[in-house]
Amino acid sequence: MYSRGRDFLFCHLCGTMLTVPSTDYALCPLCKTKCNIKDIKGKEISYTISAEDIRRELGIDLIEEQKVQLSKVNKTCEKCGHGEAAFYTRQMRSADEGQTTFYTCTRCGHQFQEN
Repeated sequence: MYSRGRDFLFCHLCGTMLTVPSTDYALCPLCKTKCNIKDIKGKEISYTISAEDIRRELGIDLIEEQKVQLSKVNKTCEKCGHGEAAFYTRQMRSADEGQTTFYTCTRCGHQFQEN
């Protein structure tokens, strides 16, 4: 993460947190850039990091919900009585419990589930 000019305790070149080895200057331990201690004296550390920053640094990609091809089964619709529904399953609770099955009537589109 690189400093964008607003993070006074971070190196303006490489973004590394500065150290204060002397009463005269702060030093970047990575690139050895120095800055005058008067520039940071009396200021508080404030740095905001977002979940996106963390994911980017760790190389984590979000898995987006994907449309799946629904299978069809002989299941009577609770609303219209039609005998066919498309379904998919999803693990909604802990792994030691059964999956929840979600149904959609192929005639009226009514959605219902079964645990």
